[in-house]
Amino acid sequence: QVQLVESGGGLVQPGGSLRLSCAATGTLFSTASMGWYRQAPGKQRELVAGITSRGFTNYADSVRGRFTISRDNAKKTVYLQLNSLKPEDTAVYYCNQNPPSLGYWGQGTQVTVSS
Repeated sequence: QVQLVESGGGLVQPGGSLRLSCAATGTLFSTASMGWYRQAPGKQRELVAGITSRGFTNYADSVRGRFTISRDNAKKTVYLQLNSLKPEDTAVYYCNQNPPSLGYWGQGTQVTVSS
């Protein structure tokens, strides 16, 4: 059984940075494509960044050049570095497989960008 636990969110001023972590349990992590998703109030959940098992990455246009996804297969952890944050980045951030598996959604971690 796979469990994903996100951490690292918080309150940050515009232009600031955060690093999110997603720790995974289970045996399939190293072979799975993973993604970071976010859901802002009143909006649908969206994929912001994805990474394959070999480390190939893709980003939503809204975050490309500001966010960086990475993974450490030995630690079964996926990271999301958020730089140059904007108020519109405010959302709950989740990790999951890419494409996502319904049963793997965790609690997420709140990112709030505000002055």
